Amino acid sequence: MNTLPPISQERLVDLLRTAPKAELHIHIEGSLEPELIFALSQRNGIAIPYASVDELRRAYAFTNLQSFLDIYYAGASVLITEQDFYDMAWAYFERAAADHVVRAELFFDPQTHTARGVPMQTVLHGLHRACVDAQARLGISADLILCFLRHLSEEDAFATLEQALPYREL
Repeated sequence: MNTLPPISQERLVDLLRTAPKAELHIHIEGSLEPELIFALSQRNGIAIPYASVDELRRAYAFTNLQSFLDIYYAGASVLITEQDFYDMAWAYFERAAADHVVRAELFFDPQTHTARGVPMQTVLHGLHRACVDAQARLGISADLILCFLRHLSEEDAFATLEQALPYREL
């Protein structure tokens, strides 16, 4: 049997760091960084329950599911325009490219946004445009995966699906 020589710890870390990767389960709204949340809140005039980027960053030390969800929904609340959704996804793609991600499957929660009056088209067009640019500019192949919020009703999920069907090519 052919055995490979051992790889040093330093070399192994370098190989893993530079190897091409696939991110097959990223909830894009959960990727929002504090700096972008603050920038979008200012751009859109949306108040968030954190006084500074540093305070929000400290809150990222989650203690339970609710503490995570509080930040998740505060971040999602600043996403209003197509450009906001683009900027969120693009920020993720730039970080992903630095980690040598070549394939990404982005989960997104349209109900989080449509319940606030943000049109499905706004969400999808912003995210899709970032996916197209990620392929062209960063070499990252990406697709969108529509999710339904489990705490909402089945009827709400079907209504969301109906809203999304005209955009299924995205």
